[in-house]
Amino acid sequence: MILAGQRRLVAGAPDFRRLFLATFASGAGTWLAVIALTVDVYDRTGSGAWVSALLVADFLPLILIGLLLGPLVDRLPRRRLLVGADLARLAVFCALPFVGSAAAIVGLAALAGCATAFFRPAVYAGLPNLVAAADLPAANALFQLADRLTVMLGPLAGGAVVAASGAHLAYWLNAASFAASAALLVRIGAGRLQEGRLASRGHWRDLAAGVALLRGSPALVAVVVVWSLVVAGHGFVNVAEVALAKITFSAGDFGFGALFAGFGLGLAAGSLAAAALLARYGVGRVYPAVVALQAAGVGAAAAMPTVWAAIPLVVLFGAGNGVAVVANSLLVQRAAPDALRGRAFTLAMSANFAALGCGMAVAGPVLDALGARWCWAIAAGLCAVAAVVAASLVPRAERSLAALTAPAAAARSAD
Repeated sequence: MILAGQRRLVAGAPDFRRLFLATFASGAGTWLAVIALTVDVYDRTGSGAWVSALLVADFLPLILIGLLLGPLVDRLPRRRLLVGADLARLAVFCALPFVGSAAAIVGLAALAGCATAFFRPAVYAGLPNLVAAADLPAANALFQLADRLTVMLGPLAGGAVVAASGAHLAYWLNAASFAASAALLVRIGAGRLQEGRLASRGHWRDLAAGVALLRGSPALVAVVVVWSLVVAGHGFVNVAEVALAKITFSAGDFGFGALFAGFGLGLAAGSLAAAALLARYGVGRVYPAVVALQAAGVGAAAAMPTVWAAIPLVVLFGAGNGVAVVANSLLVQRAAPDALRGRAFTLAMSANFAALGCGMAVAGPVLDALGARWCWAIAAGLCAVAAVVAASLVPRAERSLAALTAPAAAARSAD
């Protein structure tokens, strides 16, 4: 059930509702198509290496664009950037049914990944301009909840569509989702997604300004350092999850699906609870606690004798993740002024995805050498270290943000 504040946002803020529905539509189509892309590439090649190339093509553009092209999210009109990203992805998925090789599929997937690398930070950079500051935690939580639901439901729908009609129908459905998203986005008021655009001082100076903001902001440093440690641990979890379910727990494909679904359930629950927790206790107290919850959940799950004993602990692991991701968005949005917020998001996302990739790269050999339980134990250790770092950095970041907003709040009270 959507909480009252979130229901009020959807009902009473038309531009927020359009951005939310557009993001949900494109996200659902994307996750539906993930299954189709994977099956299509594997059926054509029978090669795990080609599947790996497809996965890399999905997140590598976000790293590269975040490091090199982040200023465009602030310099270009964000509504135009979002619509352009949707139209580019629409074109990609309209072309996919006509390509004849795995290499072409991976190449087109990389182009779609480039568009997504602009779309995601532009959404979260523009979101604070559509809601009141007090509603920002609820707004972020609602977006994260929608994202988690698409992760759970999209692959199920994709599997059903591919099984019934093949990959091409899934591609067309995803193309339709991008068309629907673009149609919603063009109805958002011009300029509503940003306060105004500053004149560029040159691309490299603009990029340097984003790096300087990140280095000088305790909140942004906390997000980059803490969450990079956490997602490096997630890389170990993701790589070893199928082996933990099928080999360690002898639970088969169904057990693997149940383990994955448990994490998704936790993510959704955490996203739903995040706004209330952050409003009541503050980011400085909640963030270290939910990172520690992830460490406890994944570590205890690794020690369980059966998959059914592990699943409730994986739900806790997912719940901690769901709350923490909302807190990450909130920290970046509050720490970065609108003119630099796109750069802040792209740089933070780049660092986090790079850490995820490193974790996944190291996890493969560790899994072969030590087994799945040890991979999950290493993930728990990384999350535990992250919780200790968060306990040091995040309360300090919260105090710095309070100091920044206090003069503006005092001025409003005087008026």
